[in-house]
Amino acid sequence: MADELELEDYGHLGPRRKRPSRGMFVLPSLFTAGNIAAGYYAITQSIQGTATDPGYFDRAALAIGVAVLCDGLDGLVARMTRTTSDFGKELDSLADVITFGVAPSLLAYVWGFRMLPPTLYPAMRGNVIHAGVFACFLFVICGASRLARFNISVNPQPRNPGKPGRKYFVGMPIPAGAGVVAATVHCFRGSPIDNPRISLVWLVLILFTGFLMVSNWRFWSAKEITSGHRQPFQLFTLIALIGALIAWNSELMLMVITLGYLVSGVLARLAYGWGRRRRRLHPADVNSASD
Repeated sequence: MADELELEDYGHLGPRRKRPSRGMFVLPSLFTAGNIAAGYYAITQSIQGTATDPGYFDRAALAIGVAVLCDGLDGLVARMTRTTSDFGKELDSLADVITFGVAPSLLAYVWGFRMLPPTLYPAMRGNVIHAGVFACFLFVICGASRLARFNISVNPQPRNPGKPGRKYFVGMPIPAGAGVVAATVHCFRGSPIDNPRISLVWLVLILFTGFLMVSNWRFWSAKEITSGHRQPFQLFTLIALIGALIAWNSELMLMVITLGYLVSGVLARLAYGWGRRRRRLHPADVNSASD
């Protein structure tokens, strides 16, 4: 009789799974709270940093990196324990605005523009700082817009679709955008930019990262390796290898990972545009190749 009751809702699919306890629903939110705490810590460190004590900037960058890890774990834990909820999704979005929007934009402004020496190119310095304020503000707006679009989209499709069945993000995820800022600051161990010309390069990188977040270009989704197609041992080996490389040289490896991810989205867009143009100009060659 008990077996019949368990099979009542699922028929041939098997016995009914137990509903997770209420305490389990708190577990993903703890990682989200850690995300917010790291973002808040990054903000406090950014406003304390100076050219003579760049360690504050480096600690702010590392805190954002820890937040990226917490952000990935809260979603993974929620899926593994089947404790996803609307509350958790909303809390995660609000946390991302603080940690991956406000915190990196403030760090980018103070580290890349505000610390320029006042005696070096004073006129140019003022213009660069004003432009930096605007660029960092756009970074926050683009990140918030990216989150809002993600929350309301149902099965979004990128402008340059990839292989069928593969998982992609539409636009660069905001944690990846924040990672570009944090990895760059950490690569220089927090030493702020002291040349207005280099600040202009930093300005372009901030604006371009913001554009990628609101673009419709495809970016690889890390859910591809946690969706069950890969064996747990292979996943563990991959994570251990990446962790070892970061521990070996975090300044270099984090820079390579974040900028490599940014460039991958650009290359995917260029490759799709080139392929579409080739198919339009030489349809006969494409058809014969497919045959």
